[in-house]
Amino acid sequence: MLLSSFFNNGRMQNLKLNHFYSYVNTASAIIQSYDGSIPFAHFIKDYFSRNKKFGSRDRKYITQFCYSYFRLGRSYPQCSVHQKILKGLECTGFKLDPTHVAVLKGAALPQDKPQKIFNYDAPLSEHIDQAAFEQSHLVQPDLFLRIRPGNENAVINKLQLSAVNFTVEGNSVRLPNSFKAESVIAINREAVIQDLNSQNVGTLLKLYKEQAAKDAKIKVWDCCAASGGKSILAKDILSDIELTVSDLRPSIISNLRRRFEEAGIKRYKSFVTDATKARPDHLFDLIIADVPCSGSGTWARTPEQLLFFSEDKIGDYAALQRAILSNVIKYLKPGGYLLYITCSVFRQENEDQVHYLQEQGVQAIQQQVFKGYEIKADTMFGALLRK
Repeated sequence: MLLSSFFNNGRMQNLKLNHFYSYVNTASAIIQSYDGSIPFAHFIKDYFSRNKKFGSRDRKYITQFCYSYFRLGRSYPQCSVHQKILKGLECTGFKLDPTHVAVLKGAALPQDKPQKIFNYDAPLSEHIDQAAFEQSHLVQPDLFLRIRPGNENAVINKLQLSAVNFTVEGNSVRLPNSFKAESVIAINREAVIQDLNSQNVGTLLKLYKEQAAKDAKIKVWDCCAASGGKSILAKDILSDIELTVSDLRPSIISNLRRRFEEAGIKRYKSFVTDATKARPDHLFDLIIADVPCSGSGTWARTPEQLLFFSEDKIGDYAALQRAILSNVIKYLKPGGYLLYITCSVFRQENEDQVHYLQEQGVQAIQQQVFKGYEIKADTMFGALLRK
């Protein structure tokens, strides 16, 4: 009996090791075939669709092995891809059993802490702790919901029934990043999937609400609307608004219409335009400019960017942002407000742009870096300005 148990345990250990080695080899091959031209999430999904032999467990682990590699950024250039995958598993807290630990010990992995995860020379925004921000990329941020007004009890009751672990702070819900919220909650109607600091930008909308005149319906233009999250946030905070949304991409506007329908937003105007050249037919009380940017505050969610983002693109984004700002401020009413937003940590995209606007005669009311690296969320920048 004991002998049989011994051999069974041995077979189980060998099976675990074989799977482990297979995952490392497959992840290594995937990583070496990836060139960064599309998001890695799309790339690996396409890979698995072309290679049907992998089951759901295999896909989960191989994907996790790949992301563990990317999370190290440019650390350990002396390591092979295999070694860096293993070191990534060690640094990112992957749950290893004793057979896997033995593999890591035999892999001659470096013992020092990763030091070049976020390896860029461009200055960061003020008050960002560079070391803490860099190390935060080893952990995937959580999933966040923003409960829409009037749906607090319904959303919390549904989450309790689902038996998922969650915490609530105000209207924000923190959940495991693997949770399929759409299977439990009426997304967009009851709650919006929105990062915590994307929600916290709403404090600047509340500041606008305190300061702005309330004589008539507020005319709001979301000039780089993308998925429409900031428009829905503005609707929920400011209530009675006359909303206009625009984006350069027709597909975005089409998707946004569906999302607004789910969110119960019926009265709005939408048009496809380049925000650097847009010519709306009236002036606005508030313009929301959630501009295209490096996205560097969100790279813990897309860690492949730590390897594939080219630093010279920061200047390209900054130039585009200024072109957008130079155009859209023409359509602010005298005394109107601009809400400028990025998900970047680079000063050139943040404080430098506020300084540029001040040179154009726009007054800065408040600017803030919304730090996510200490709370498993994205890092964002927001500034409220007045013409």
